Amino acid sequence: MKEAFLYEKLEDNKVRCDLCAHRCRLPEGKTGICGVKKNIGGTLYTLVYDKLISSHIDPIEKKPLFHFLPGSTSFSIATVGCNFRCLHCQNYEISQMPKDEDIIRGSRTPPEDIVVTAERYGCGSISYTYTEPTIFFELAYDTAKLAHEKGIKNVFVTNGYMTEEALEMIRPYLDAANVDLKFFNEKMHKRVCGASRDPVLDTIKRMKKLGIWVEVTTLIIPTKNDSDEELEQIAGFIKDVGPEIPWHVSAFHPTYKMLDIPRTPSSTLYRARKIGLSVGLRYVYTGNIPGDEGEHTFCYNCKAVLIHRYGFELVENHIINSRCPFCGASIDGVGLGRREHESVRNV
Repeated sequence: MKEAFLYEKLEDNKVRCDLCAHRCRLPEGKTGICGVKKNIGGTLYTLVYDKLISSHIDPIEKKPLFHFLPGSTSFSIATVGCNFRCLHCQNYEISQMPKDEDIIRGSRTPPEDIVVTAERYGCGSISYTYTEPTIFFELAYDTAKLAHEKGIKNVFVTNGYMTEEALEMIRPYLDAANVDLKFFNEKMHKRVCGASRDPVLDTIKRMKKLGIWVEVTTLIIPTKNDSDEELEQIAGFIKDVGPEIPWHVSAFHPTYKMLDIPRTPSSTLYRARKIGLSVGLRYVYTGNIPGDEGEHTFCYNCKAVLIHRYGFELVENHIINSRCPFCGASIDGVGLGRREHESVRNV
């Protein structure tokens, strides 16, 4: 075990965890909502510091990040546990393991080994993903610091339910994030996720202010968040933070405790993309529909196709020096395309 970051010791051997917005107050011997932070003798410990439950080399597009080192690979890691209780969680076997099974599994993998693996396989980044990086923050922080020393970037795929203190602490080493904005309706957010909405909105705004490249994903669930009003509210919020923030709208499939909800029809994603673009977002992407034009990056100015994708595969990238080669518009993102005189990337 390792002593946790960002907690306060209270009277009577109680502690308060300040990593996520729940700010759990824990009597001695108790664990937090995440299931992986425990008060032992008045000291808060992380139970998953070097216990990876999942690791894989993914295309960065799978995170999904479409405007951050496109065409690169990311070494993706996770431990068990989560600070949300999403009824539709697609990784519930590992995210809810500490609560549903009362067990913590994982292979011992210290930060040094994670960075060595990413370096060995030529990954441009390490992604802290699959569950929630905030709950294995200590491992993520130590790994991210080492990764930066090797020139490897760091990515959080997160529900955004972190404290300002946690974000400030990881900021020097966090290069990009994809934040799930699951619902705009507060009651639905609490009912389905077990947490309030506003801390997520605050995280998106703080990331933008701190210069962390951020993209937003909304999994669209029929009857839950697929109304025009809800989609307009989400798109409008993102637009107010920054019209250059890409919005990914993805299709739901029945899983975990939402087996009675049907799959999201493609027409709903087309409608969501149209709403996002009409609100004024520059880049709106449809997910889980391989071959759809909503996978491509278009120039917001001249509407030319700049990056052609199929699923998570980058087929062509025409961006030069972060600009549209057809009209010269500046295209938002990090490491988007080739420099002048380099050949067009084909994968």
